[in-house]
Amino acid sequence: MSATITSPRAVPDERFLTPKRRIGADGATLACIFICALLVIPARLVLRGLPISLTPAEVIGLFVGLWWACAHLTTTLGVAKGANAVRTVLFLNATALLATYGYSTYGYLPEDELNLNDHAMVIAFAYLGVALLLCDGVRGRDRLDTVLRTVVIAGAVIAVIGALQFLLAFDVTSYLRLPVLRVNSEDPFVWERSSFRRVSATTSNPIEFGVVCAMALPLAVHFGFQVHGKGRSAWGWWLCALLLGSGLMFSVSRSAVLGLAGVAVVLGLGWSARRRLHAIWVVGLFLVLIKFTSPGLLGTFRGLFANMGSDDSVEWRTHDYPAAAAEISQHPWLGRGLGTWYAPKYLVFDNQYILTLVHTGIIGLVMFVGLFVVGMYAALRSRYLSRDPDVRDLGLTLTACLTVPLIGAATFDLLSFHAVTGLSFLLIGAAGAMLRNERQQARARPWQRGEL
Repeated sequence: MSATITSPRAVPDERFLTPKRRIGADGATLACIFICALLVIPARLVLRGLPISLTPAEVIGLFVGLWWACAHLTTTLGVAKGANAVRTVLFLNATALLATYGYSTYGYLPEDELNLNDHAMVIAFAYLGVALLLCDGVRGRDRLDTVLRTVVIAGAVIAVIGALQFLLAFDVTSYLRLPVLRVNSEDPFVWERSSFRRVSATTSNPIEFGVVCAMALPLAVHFGFQVHGKGRSAWGWWLCALLLGSGLMFSVSRSAVLGLAGVAVVLGLGWSARRRLHAIWVVGLFLVLIKFTSPGLLGTFRGLFANMGSDDSVEWRTHDYPAAAAEISQHPWLGRGLGTWYAPKYLVFDNQYILTLVHTGIIGLVMFVGLFVVGMYAALRSRYLSRDPDVRDLGLTLTACLTVPLIGAATFDLLSFHAVTGLSFLLIGAAGAMLRNERQQARARPWQRGEL
């Protein structure tokens, strides 16, 4: 019997023999739904028929937290197992919150403070659920990129809404209502500062809007460079970056500018000299564009920083330090209870670090800062482990994004604003997912090279 020799050209490519597997709903899908609910649905709308006020995003956060817990009881749903630095710090944060809750409710609390304590704990665990979902439920670079692209696109959408509010005094949010939602607050979406409109788009405050734009902007720039580096048109991502930058300016927020300065420092340290030079040119052209489209806006920003010594908002942020010190001294370690210090019953602390000390004590403050520090560590560690320039750039970008809320926490009560809080926890979880993926890739490399 003669042997039949088959030419390599005659062997069918197995890529065409095996149908491409469709990606079903997974953790990334749930995360994208959460992002759209968090950013696009106006912040003052909550679900009807619930005993406490919860936004759609918070309800989704509770659901995905339950999904994460149930998925860990199986081995077939694709949820990652094993240790992860981000997951560890999330567990420690949850433990600290439960300890504070037990301490604060062991003694007497007025009914109003007890109700707010319960409400704040529900919301806190909703956002912890989102971070855990990202950390363990988003597997692979492509799925993580899908989630982060959704952040950019949703951010660009609310930036357009903010631009319409700023330039045309047209509020789209009045049309973004559903029968299952009700209005929980009558706070305006358009404010005034120095003869300019301060807009908040769909968020609850112009400060929050500006900080959200500052957090999403580095991601838009990252995807722009990523697509351009592969030889494809990146104009869509550059447009998103332009919209987010404009939204930041239209918020007329000092906190947003400080956050963006932190982004510039982090990216400047990690970028090449050529990319830094390009960024300087782009920022210059953007400022010229703002100068012509909104005369006087740059001068308003200059005045916000030049007159900080006599600014009423700065004085308001510092006049309450003695009251804060007195309250912290009464409950130094575990605080008086999450959400129990509120306006108008008590003085407003426009500083999340001080408010965290009051609410959850020194232990809570360490856990709060630790969330961002460990998130940054995970992103930078991923950058170190990877050989892919896109992944390395994403690690640097996530570090820059997490710098924004860490700076903003010193200038406003960050955790009182749901959009920036939800986005912060989502990005912390994304850093954990990235670290898990890159460690798996690093362990697989010797086998890919045929080494032992």
